[in-house]
Amino acid sequence: MSKFENVTVIKAANVYFDGKVSSRTIEFADGTTKSLGLMLPGEYEFGTAKAEVMEILSGDMDVLLPGSEDWQKIVGGESFDVPANSSFKLKVNAIADYCCSYID
Repeated sequence: MSKFENVTVIKAANVYFDGKVSSRTIEFADGTTKSLGLMLPGEYEFGTAKAEVMEILSGDMDVLLPGSEDWQKIVGGESFDVPANSSFKLKVNAIADYCCSYID
C-alpha cells in the first residue's frame, strides 16, 4: 500500500537519538496505529511494548532481533517482525525510510 486514506496524523514528531530518528504517528478509524519516519545512519536500540512490523521503504540496515545472535541485512522493500515486550538493535548504513505497524 503506497498511501493511507481517512487517517489522523499527529502533528508532533517523535524524535529519538538527538534527532537522528524521527517519526509521525498515524491513527486509523479502527484504532490501529502506525508510525512513518526516517532514520539517519547510526546504531540504535529500541524497546517495544507492542509487537511491531517494521517495513523498510528505502535504505539499508542490519538488525539484531531478540533471541538472535546473528545480524540480519534489511534493505528497502523488506520488513521484519519484533515481538512484544522486547528490544532490538539496528545499524543503519544508509538513510532509512520506514513504516512501523503496531500489533495488539
